Formats: sequence, structure tokens, C-alpha cells
Amino acid sequence: MNKIEEIKRERDGLDIKDMIAGYARDGWESISEGDIQRLKWYGLFLRNPTPGFFMIRVRIPGGKTSSYQLRGLAEIAATYGNGLLDLTTRQQVQLRHIRIEHVPAIFAKLEEVGLNSMQTGMDNVRNVMTCPIAGLTSEEVLDATPVVAALTEEILYNSAYTNLPRKFNVAVSGCPDNCLHMETQDLALVPAYQDAGGAKVVGLNVLAGGKLGSGGYRIATPLDIFVTAMEAVEVCRAIIQVYRDSGYRESRNNARLAFLLDDWGEAMFRSEVEARVGRVLPPAGTDARKMSAKDHVGIYRQKQLAMNYVGLKVTVGRVKADDLKTVAALAERYGTGEIRLSPAQALIIPNVADRKLGDLTEDPFLKQFAYNPSPIQQGLVSCVGNDYCNLAVIETKSRAVQTARALETKLGTGIKPITMHWSGCPAGCGNHLVADIGLLGKKAKVDGQVVDAVDVYVGGRSGPDAKLAVRIMEDVPCDKLPLVLEGLVPYHTREKMHRVRGSAAKPGPVVKPADELKVQEPAVRLLRPVLSPT
Repeated sequence: MNKIEEIKRERDGLDIKDMIAGYARDGWESISEGDIQRLKWYGLFLRNPTPGFFMIRVRIPGGKTSSYQLRGLAEIAATYGNGLLDLTTRQQVQLRHIRIEHVPAIFAKLEEVGLNSMQTGMDNVRNVMTCPIAGLTSEEVLDATPVVAALTEEILYNSAYTNLPRKFNVAVSGCPDNCLHMETQDLALVPAYQDAGGAKVVGLNVLAGGKLGSGGYRIATPLDIFVTAMEAVEVCRAIIQVYRDSGYRESRNNARLAFLLDDWGEAMFRSEVEARVGRVLPPAGTDARKMSAKDHVGIYRQKQLAMNYVGLKVTVGRVKADDLKTVAALAERYGTGEIRLSPAQALIIPNVADRKLGDLTEDPFLKQFAYNPSPIQQGLVSCVGNDYCNLAVIETKSRAVQTARALETKLGTGIKPITMHWSGCPAGCGNHLVADIGLLGKKAKVDGQVVDAVDVYVGGRSGPDAKLAVRIMEDVPCDKLPLVLEGLVPYHTREKMHRVRGSAAKPGPVVKPADELKVQEPAVRLLRPVLSPT
């Protein structure tokens, strides 16, 4: 058994709750090694780059929150943290620089505003994602919000799901615009419909086995199952239970659902799911997703009469507590107090009436959190980086901002929209392998000096024809990166990127780093003038 499995065998992660008050009294150095891991079941992460300080990851199902909840988070960050919060690519919020002695008071504040940090780390079903504009657009096949709520109620505080072989990512969406990276999820329910005797039945097709991070990238593959919204939780429950009982536990590098699916095959896995459900499940319906992707940043009409939603870009997802309070105030002044968190690190204010829309767009604060950012800023996403994460090799957020600004200065705003995602380590929290341009942090030696560097990937795509990005360059020093990308971005179109990428990724077995194409000659030939001989 690996170390984590031994810890789980000794005591369930949920059982750490009764010990938190004692650790808050005695200090962080009194926490045992096993309990350092168990605290993650409650969303508490001791970070090596900041000894003695924790990060708290707050669960926001479907990214749907409110002004009073965000104001509560901002007050926690200002009172007990360092005044900074991060929006994650799983529609969650992370609080930083938290001392263990303040955790009981923080948990009480979270409960007061209807939030919690439960099961946001370790071997749990993580935050269940959905389209951030669910229920607002007439283009959606169905509103998956009730499914997200029911599935969250099923798994939260439930010891039946707190000892999985590894983490388990779930996304459920009726949105056809591919605003979530469904192909990276352990379990993804995507919009679909079936023809039942001439009547169109809307529902969801089931994909499984997607993953990023350790062990390589695998695009989620179809299980050939169609479910209605009413059946979704029942089938999700069965899939999670099959993984819980049969997933691999010897090595954490091979413990994700992807590896079980590769060994069993989709047909055998589906058969096991049907045995749990107790009936034969209908085959997949027609996939209703579009080929294009949309991040919902900007101003859009809602299906509700005379209402609009406004998506505001938060540069690399980092926001100050006072700025978050301002967003909360804007949502109350111009909307109904509701706010949505986007995986693209944006904040969406829905229910803005036509008569208030002009005043909102003219608010000075929207110069900072823009509804019309530049093409580079709009698609810019970054993980936390090594200033707070002990897994990250380089600092990503400031590097991402510096690089984007340098490209804007050089190229202007006339370029085509592009997604540029930064990950500080192979865990891939910045989703670099699904971006038009993906940047993976590393260290490289240049003239005898070790410097921050990246590998450059191109051609990632989400949607029904998902493709993983392919590495075209290695060990590019971050200081040279703007010059390198300056030669790439003007020639970018998603179609060209995908031709450079070729057909390297189809749904199926995990693609490990050794399988990647290290150098794609067309891209290197294009960029050779800006690269040094080394």
C-alpha cells in the first residue's frame, strides 16, 4: 500500500474535524504528518513555500455564488489571510496565508454565508462543475444546475465517497459552447438528445476517464450511455462506486479512473455500471455540442426578457479582497446580487436589466475587470505558481501577465482570439494541454545559470473533437518567451495550430510525456529567427 492508502486505512479523512480545534490551540507544528494529509478533506492545505500558513480551497458548486458569499470570502481574506484570493479553473476560490489558529473562526464564517471547504482535496469527488451561465441562455440544451446540486448533496459529508483511489473530477453541462474542458474530467456529462418515436428527448451523454497531470493526459471517452437529468445522479453514483471498489490503489501515479478504463475497456466498464444501476442503459444520443468554444466573457442577452449577463475577466484569476467586495457591490447595484465563477477565471454578473446596462459598462471598475479585454488577456489563464504551491517549478501568474503585456505592446489588439494557459508543473492545473498555446513551467540551464523556462505546446482543443496540445519547443527561457511568442501569435489560427499538431491525440489511452512529439518542424522553422543557436 502507498503512504496515503495507509493514512486512509488508519482513519477516514472526515474524522479530522474533531481535532481541528486542538490543533488551532496547539499550533501547526503539533499536527501529525498523517493529519496534515487528512486536513485536505476539509480543504486545508499546508504549503511548503509559506511554512506555518495554510491555503483554504472553498467549494462553489457549479461556480454559482452571491454577493454576500463573495463579501464573506473577501472579509476572511482581509482579516485572516493576506488579502488575496484566487479563482481556480474548477470554479472555486482559494484563500491564502491562513494560520491554523484562525481556522475555527473561518469555518464559522463560511458556514454563516452558506459556504464550505469540504472535500476539495485528496481522494474525493471534487467541486462539481457546470456552465457558468446555466439557466441564462436560450442556446443551452438543458440547465444542469439541479443535477449539480443533487450530486453535491449525494457526495458531500458522505463517507461512502471519501475514500476513492484518487481525486475524481466531475462536470455536468447542458451548454453547447464547450466552456468547460469536459475532455479532462474523470466523469463528464455533455448535452445530447435522442429521438423517441418522433419526439426529441434532451439529456446528457456520459464520457469518462479524462485526466491531466501525473501519468499523462487522456481525453475522456464515451461510455455509450444517455441519461436524462432525472437519471444523472443515479448513473454518476454507480460510476463512482465502480471506481471506488475496483480502481487501482498500489501506486498513486496509476490510480485515476483512466487507468482502470484502459485495462477494462469501455464495454466492460459500462457493463459494471449497468449491474450497479440494475438495468440496461440506453445508448448515447446525438452530441449537441458545437465545434467552437466560448468563455462567456463579454455582454450577452439572457433568455429572460430585457436581461443581460456581463462576464468580467479577472487577469490570471487573482483578486484583492477590496476588489472582490466591489464586484459584490456591482452585482447588487446592477443585477440581483448573483455572481457566477467561470473556469476561464472570470466573474459573471447576471440579470442586468437593459436600463442599467449602460451604467454598469461605464463604471470605472470595469477598466480593471474588463468585459472587453484584449484577445490575449481574454484567453489568459494561469495556475497559482511557486509563490504558494510547492509543486510548481516557476512563478506563473506574474510571468503570464508580463508576457501578455509585452505581446500586446508589440502586436496590438488586432490579433485573433487565442487561449494561452500557464501551468507551473506537470500536474497541469492551468490546463495548458487544452489551450491554443500552452506553457509548462520548468527550470533550464542557460550559460551555466539555472533560469525559469517553459516548454511550449500548441493546438489544444475542447469539444466533441477534442485534441491535446503538442509540444513544439523545450526549455525556452521565460525572459525570451515574449520574443518567441511574438513570432508565433500573428500566424495563429486554431485551424493552423491543429494542423501543426496533426492527429496526435484521439480519445483513448493515456498519452505520456515520452509519447509526445518533442519538436514539430513547421513551428520551429517559423520561430528559428528569434531563437538563439542553443
